[in-house]
Amino acid sequence: MSVTLTEAERKTAHAKPKIKGSGRWKLVVTNYDLYLLLIPGILFLLIFKYAPMYGIIIAFQDFNIFDGFMGSKFVGLDQFEKLIHSEEFYQVFVNTLLISVYKIVLLFPIPIIIALFLNEVRKAFFKKTIQTIIFLPHFLSWVIISGLFINILSPSGGLVNNVIEWFGGTPISFFLDNQFFRSVVVFTAGWKESGWNAIIFIAAIAGIEQEQYEAASIDGAGRIRQMLHITLPGIVPTIVLILILRMGYLLEAGTEQILTMYNSVVYQSGDVIGTFVYRQGLGQQDYSFSTAVGLFNSLVGFILIVAGNELSKKLIKRSIW
Repeated sequence: MSVTLTEAERKTAHAKPKIKGSGRWKLVVTNYDLYLLLIPGILFLLIFKYAPMYGIIIAFQDFNIFDGFMGSKFVGLDQFEKLIHSEEFYQVFVNTLLISVYKIVLLFPIPIIIALFLNEVRKAFFKKTIQTIIFLPHFLSWVIISGLFINILSPSGGLVNNVIEWFGGTPISFFLDNQFFRSVVVFTAGWKESGWNAIIFIAAIAGIEQEQYEAASIDGAGRIRQMLHITLPGIVPTIVLILILRMGYLLEAGTEQILTMYNSVVYQSGDVIGTFVYRQGLGQQDYSFSTAVGLFNSLVGFILIVAGNELSKKLIKRSIW
């Protein structure tokens, strides 16, 4: 004998049982095991992320390492006034913006192009081989990559300069020339990260419905037309989202990368905010000024992230957090 349920009975049968008692506390008690799993993560954030924020107070002091936080003299916004009137910081700020903009304009499209063309490779073995080759540099440290390119670009015996000399040119000291140093920074960053950054676009392409390609193929569209009219429009929301996120890190020009590559000869073109903070804080032991610079950098980054989030809501109807 079959029993037919009404629509209301079906909804009642599938409805989750309501938790009785004192609301949220009852929910916590009921799922205590899940909340216990949160404790290590929360402790990590409190100890290593929030507790060190107390050090921001240094930016408003004439900090002396022997007097400590409590004994150092408060000077208000003096360090920020020094920052604003510093010609050296102005050059550093310009360098940071230029390198970041170069990386966005020149490098941001490369992972998209890689993802588009990898999607067109039909031989699985060939596709996986290419992916492995272009992903591998991401797992090398900047120390190794810097050493590699210092040898390749060396003015005495480097591969690139050997080719230049073979064509009758003069060897170039790429790491000692302000005219070429930014180009080296941008190129090496693209060589290391472009393949890895393509992963998110490859994943976005995988989410496109295959029926669209089948319908386009039936209508006579070739591989190029399918790429331009199906694949590329299908990943536009992802492209916009990643671009907005990248804009939020506009003042992060690659501190670790530049620290392993630059020297005093190319400070004029290669010194960025991160390396400037490092030199002022650890090199000259001007902790208050370097903290003020770092705080300024963080505040600008925060503003850019918030602005990017609002822009994301308007452009793709989705928040980035």
